[in-house]
Amino acid sequence: MGTGGGLKGLDDTIERRGLRDHVYERILQLLLSGDAAPGARLSIDTIARQLSVSQTPVREAMVQLERTGLVTREALKGYRVAPPLGAQQLRELFDARLMLESNAARLATPASPEMLSELRAAEDTHRQIGGQVISALRAGSTDVELTTAYFAADADFHRVVFHHCGNRYLNEMSESLGAQLHRMRQSVLHGVTDVREAIAEHEAIADAFAGDDPDAPEALMRHHIEQVRARSLDLARG
Repeated sequence: MGTGGGLKGLDDTIERRGLRDHVYERILQLLLSGDAAPGARLSIDTIARQLSVSQTPVREAMVQLERTGLVTREALKGYRVAPPLGAQQLRELFDARLMLESNAARLATPASPEMLSELRAAEDTHRQIGGQVISALRAGSTDVELTTAYFAADADFHRVVFHHCGNRYLNEMSESLGAQLHRMRQSVLHGVTDVREAIAEHEAIADAFAGDDPDAPEALMRHHIEQVRARSLDLARG
């Protein structure tokens, strides 16, 4: 009987976590779509009613979203939509990415067969979803869910490198920094114009890890982040 009760408790925990993650994704899409203006109040009660859930998973999702910087919380006032990152904040974010990701690439070299397999799979997914984004843009449509999936695939590619760099602290810092990237994406979601460039740069990084030059993965990762930084700043200024 004790074991059965324990399994039921575990099932309940998994179910609650799944609901919280679902609510998180729904609110994230709302924030990234631009439908909620910067400074707008986010009512937990209203969101719970709209999603037909209790307030608990909404509160839990808001705590997660606060870590991304997409929402801010004021005592006795609740949550509000945070403004997009400014140019200086973007520069600082990419400075941090350069340090973390170039070092992770260096530490992950030489790549194991397992890492190469995961990296190629992530690259392929990123390319496939990127193709769908390009087709949607050609058709003159903006699919927030599709673009969100594109950014998730992009992040998964970089996550493979961190997972295989052999440094748990770099990995943890990357996850913390990755949350902040949502704020960058908030400002560019309706103007994803560098899909082809990003796909080509990811392919070059994967090829470098599969090659014989021990310096190439770090150099190409650095080049990729520098190029993304330049494109993002140009878009923010535009």
